[in-house]
Amino acid sequence: MSRRDLDALVIGAGVSGLTTAICLAEAGLRVTIWAAEPPEQTTSNAAGAMWGPYLVEPVNRVRVWSAQTLDVLWQLATDPQTGVRLVSGIEASREPVAPPEWGNQLDGFRLCEADELPDDFVAGWRYTAPIIDMPTYLGYLEQRFAACGGQVEIRRIDALEQAAGVAPVVVNCAGMGARDLVLDPELTPIRGQLVIVENPGITEFFSEDTGLSPDLLHFYPQGETMVLGGTAQPGEWSREPDQGAAVAIIARCSDVEPRLHGAKVIGHRVGLRPTRPGVRVEEERLDGVTVIHNYGHGGAGITLSWGCAAEVVARL
Repeated sequence: MSRRDLDALVIGAGVSGLTTAICLAEAGLRVTIWAAEPPEQTTSNAAGAMWGPYLVEPVNRVRVWSAQTLDVLWQLATDPQTGVRLVSGIEASREPVAPPEWGNQLDGFRLCEADELPDDFVAGWRYTAPIIDMPTYLGYLEQRFAACGGQVEIRRIDALEQAAGVAPVVVNCAGMGARDLVLDPELTPIRGQLVIVENPGITEFFSEDTGLSPDLLHFYPQGETMVLGGTAQPGEWSREPDQGAAVAIIARCSDVEPRLHGAKVIGHRVGLRPTRPGVRVEEERLDGVTVIHNYGHGGAGITLSWGCAAEVVARL
């Protein structure tokens, strides 16, 4: 394979890599993905996931990227094959807090009355947002990329220089892999764990505004299953489920929604959110090749994916 065969090489097959590759391919470029692991083994596959700018900077750029992504997710929600659905629910806090600034972008956004909130919660807001079944969604993205002639190759590299002769443009969407790939010490993992249970009939989501706590509380209906979360453990690298954490997640969610008591556990998901002080979307020249970095999205990879991918295309 040489530069004459490809216009762009994308490193990474998580949601950022697949989305970026699709945008490049649909713009008319010949694109291949190199990935250390297939999409179903990435952190993206372990995500919950719901649209929402989650503890991510820089605010001004995130505002644009997330709004662009929201527009695309609204469109994808019209096709059940994508795994994207519009779901209503409540985000609430046990402390008096102001509602998020992005609330006015969502349908039906309004402050909750006191009798709508669970016990011990004092503030909250109701809205409708895209919720994504990530295994289904990643499969949809793979198929959409393949329909453009794209291929995903499982090939691990240790440095971007190893990709320099393959295509005139290399896009770094390596997630946590970028820490070693470009020697970025600012990129650190925040471990997230979820529990998948049978859905006892719940149709709305719930999410607690837990601030910087490592113990999250949210549950998202995914048809016949429920995704319960979660954890946010900085600096933790293990991708093995922690049984103690799983028990605590179920207990927190069940306290808010009693129907989850005794729900049958189907599985566990663990991922490492690739987090840095600011998302890195920028370009540089390396051995005569244009390298565009697109990583460091933390827990907002899905929320920023289409907006960041659009910026990558605009930089060419």
